[in-house]
Amino acid sequence: MGLLSLAIWLPIAFGVVLLAMGRDDQANAVRWFALVGALASFLVTLPLYAGFQLGTADMQFVENASWIQRFNVNYHLGVDGISLWFVLLTAFINLVVVIAGWDVITRKVNQYMAAFLILSGLMIGVFSALDGLLFYVFFEATLIPMYLIIGIWGGPNKIYAAFKFFLYTLLGSLLTLVALIYLYIQSHGSFDIASWHALPLTRGEQTALFFAFFAAFAVKVPMWPVHTWLPDVHVEAPTGGSAVLAAIMLKLGAYGFLRFSLPIAPDAAHEWAWLMIALSLIAVVYVGLVALVQQDMKKLVAYSSVAHMGFVTLGFFIFIDLGVAGGVVQMIAHGFVSAAMFLSIGVLYDRVHSREIASYGGVVNTMPKFAAFALLFAMANCGLPGTAGFVGEWMVILAAVKFNFWVGCAAASALIFGAAYTLWMFKRVYLGPVANEHVKELEDINAREFLMLALLAVAVLWMGINPKPVTDVMDASVAELLRHVAVSKLN
Repeated sequence: MGLLSLAIWLPIAFGVVLLAMGRDDQANAVRWFALVGALASFLVTLPLYAGFQLGTADMQFVENASWIQRFNVNYHLGVDGISLWFVLLTAFINLVVVIAGWDVITRKVNQYMAAFLILSGLMIGVFSALDGLLFYVFFEATLIPMYLIIGIWGGPNKIYAAFKFFLYTLLGSLLTLVALIYLYIQSHGSFDIASWHALPLTRGEQTALFFAFFAAFAVKVPMWPVHTWLPDVHVEAPTGGSAVLAAIMLKLGAYGFLRFSLPIAPDAAHEWAWLMIALSLIAVVYVGLVALVQQDMKKLVAYSSVAHMGFVTLGFFIFIDLGVAGGVVQMIAHGFVSAAMFLSIGVLYDRVHSREIASYGGVVNTMPKFAAFALLFAMANCGLPGTAGFVGEWMVILAAVKFNFWVGCAAASALIFGAAYTLWMFKRVYLGPVANEHVKELEDINAREFLMLALLAVAVLWMGINPKPVTDVMDASVAELLRHVAVSKLN
């Protein structure tokens, strides 16, 4: 078993054992076992970075074995400079979420922890799969644990939110399955994704495939106008579910554009780039304005996620190396920052049981340590230089200005909107005098919460101050992707 298989199946194995541990009177043992599993799952991903060879776009740590021999389906895994960081990010966020749910979840603890561990392994499978059918199996399988997380441990309208999440994402994915089968036929019985990149597809075929992939990946990102499921799901999901959904699951769609839409249908990607850029700018500008009027903290951060992910798709479809790399960096940075924002809201919700901004005020007076963390994460969400939130957005804006000055101006406006809605929320929740008795009785974060937020704070600052290790890993893969797209366009 190679490192990637270990990264996928170790958390799943821990999750299966947790399911067998059973009763809530064993909750303490369950929590420690889940923590050991999450920590071990994160540690086994570190050798992937340590052993990664820079300067090459080739897939590394490749594993290939026959799976369904009759249909030439292989258990084919590998990572390049684009997918490596998402494997590490997934394992890291899973560890933080297990810590976050330590005292908060009191019923069916084993199932809760198991769901996150299994989900972590499946998402790493998505980022590692080099076989089209294997990718689809992992991609769809991620819906199951997240559906259960929302439906069992969610809020009052959890069933509605869980069904909306499942149906939106499943319906879009069915068209993608048709596209994968078509590519399998066109490649004379191969599910190898790399071989699909070289298929001589006509412009019409590429357009059909492009929009088939768009149906699944745009919903997952989510792009405007198929983003409406996200705020409802975030509001009802437990805090850990919101953190994983925003930090990792939204990235599955954007990653799909890089693995399928751009390299398989490059001519269609160029032809329809104007549409993708327009939808991205609408997400950046319009959804940013929608975030300004939200009274629910979770809804505000959910709409903020849609706006930030608009930067990602904008960077991809201007076909400039700085833009594509910036989009990938923004995905990683948003993983840290969005998880931190949702977990911070969870800290308040666990104490006051309200997500309404109006329920708070003057939290800094009673929770100074927590307010310091919240301020850092708010600044990162605004895109303050020195934090992770700045790097990717700045790269995309520079590339957008190079592509078209007015596109760059529209993209840059997001920094203003982001600062407006984030600082407005921070001011009303944390600053000023103590607003009510609930806030007056608040206790500052405990050691567990401090550890959880400190891990994310270190990640946000590290990536903001020293992004070079991140960009160095992906440079060769981004250059090779753009070279392939450019050559195909010329042909």
